Amino acid sequence: MTPVDPHGRGVAFPISITDRGGVAEVAGADVLDQSIRIILGTTPGERVMRPDFGCDLASLAFAPNNAATANLARLYVESALTRWEPRIELGAVDVANDLDRDALVVTVHYQARESAGQRSTVVTVGLGAPR
Repeated sequence: MTPVDPHGRGVAFPISITDRGGVAEVAGADVLDQSIRIILGTTPGERVMRPDFGCDLASLAFAPNNAATANLARLYVESALTRWEPRIELGAVDVANDLDRDALVVTVHYQARESAGQRSTVVTVGLGAPR
């Protein structure tokens, strides 16, 4: 009998097709990484059957690239992940201003509730008008 993965398994995001013609899947801790990316990349109201799901990061699209915006992004990320991803114990959320790319670099540190290892996921949030 194969051991059950406590994190589950699911369809890879973004969805892709394998060489054998099937849908690509992820398992283990990669499921959590992709779940975090999906939560942070979904704007509340985007999902019809779950309008509260997601994170308000998209509302910062034209905000100035300063400390206040970084702090607001941190608040949005902490709130969304605490609400929507019960499989993790959220650690620090670091947000750095990348002035060269006019973006915020969000690093989420977490630990899976079912394992001992610390992990982190990095997401970049573009700000301002396209150049």
